[in-house]
Amino acid sequence: MKIYTKTGDAGETSLFDGTRVAKTDPRVVAYGDVDELQAAIGVAVAAGLDDDLRAMLVAMQRDLFALGARLADPSHKIAPRVTKIVVDETSVARLEGWIDTLDAELPPLRHFILSGGGPGGAALHLARTICRRAERAALALGASAVEPVILVYLNRVSDLLFVMARAANHRAGIAETEW
Repeated sequence: MKIYTKTGDAGETSLFDGTRVAKTDPRVVAYGDVDELQAAIGVAVAAGLDDDLRAMLVAMQRDLFALGARLADPSHKIAPRVTKIVVDETSVARLEGWIDTLDAELPPLRHFILSGGGPGGAALHLARTICRRAERAALALGASAVEPVILVYLNRVSDLLFVMARAANHRAGIAETEW
């Protein structure tokens, strides 16, 4: 398989169902933002986080790859038959469990904090902001164009990334900077 196909040279791409759209199409923007989020999480993984955080992040990367595929599938043709693209209520519950587990090890949050800290914490904060952009892009597609669980999942990912950033910095002994 060649890396270059030349089919996008004029600024168009294909959705999963074969529909040709501009690379600036809101659906392409939405799954592109999800792809950027997945890559930003990869940067956080490379920053040398603890094993438990790395495992959570790799699982999220897999889910985000599936979520992007679902955004690229406006006709919902792949969702029922490809099990590895499942993002469902169980996926959301898993994120919520991780949030609760990590939050239990942190001091209570009494003020807004500035993004930053160590390399891992800062990378997680950056990923969180990319996640919020991906969430806004998915929302912009309209309620009928996006499965509700996708929006819930993205919202929970941003919450988890915030708690993970706090946990990474806390574990590294780096104090949070209050706003």
